[in-house]
Amino acid sequence: MIAKPQRLFTVLAALFLGNALIAEFIGVKVFSLERAFGGQPIAFFLFGEGPLSLSLSTGVLLWPIVFVTSDLINEYFGLRAVRFLSWLAASVIAYAFLMVGLAILLPPADFWIWNKVGGRAVYMPDAFYVVFAQSMWIVVGSITAFLLGQFVDVVSFHWLRRLTRGRWLAVRATGSTLISQLIDSFVVLYIAFWWGAGWSFAQVTVIALLNYFYKATLAILLTPLLYVAHRLIDAYLGAELAHHLVEQAAADSRSWGRVTSSP
Repeated sequence: MIAKPQRLFTVLAALFLGNALIAEFIGVKVFSLERAFGGQPIAFFLFGEGPLSLSLSTGVLLWPIVFVTSDLINEYFGLRAVRFLSWLAASVIAYAFLMVGLAILLPPADFWIWNKVGGRAVYMPDAFYVVFAQSMWIVVGSITAFLLGQFVDVVSFHWLRRLTRGRWLAVRATGSTLISQLIDSFVVLYIAFWWGAGWSFAQVTVIALLNYFYKATLAILLTPLLYVAHRLIDAYLGAELAHHLVEQAAADSRSWGRVTSSP
């Protein structure tokens, strides 16, 4: 019989890893924020470049879930657990894109080369390459940003926890997310789209600003959900076991901080 803490960790880890991996694959698509709400793209200029419009990477749909899950793992299992899952996620993402790279190199079957999409003939090898080869730059930027963001998130989470003496879950969870996503939003896009895809600095900056604004807004809006998840987990574990895990996670993170800060 699997103990409740192990089952909880497995579920949270699966949500963390699954959403992180899916976000990498769908993040290559950039969508129009104006059209998503039924409007027309607005035109503006930034750094002397334009016209630009409000655009977002579709990866923003899932990253808030990753960071909320990360905060829950941080709360109940500590900094070491989040660091382990962060490195594991980075390894899984790197492995996935290694397999994608291999898939790009494989010769296509004759019957697959041409396909009709929406009544138009599409040369599938080029379509496959354009989407997934562009994702290869996203994985470089995203792994870099992900590890930086996760490190900042877990450190700021426990720093805020000590600052508030363990009170105000929203402060340490939402606050750490706002800090870490500032790094994540800009690093990944500058590497993936400015450096990798050759997009203009202004265009990438607009997308990065919008991504961060979206993530920050969603992180605040999801704060009640964090409390709900916290109560559900406490009810599942039982008050005594939940309190023990939280205190053990905090103690483990404090001891890790003393080790890493020692000369």
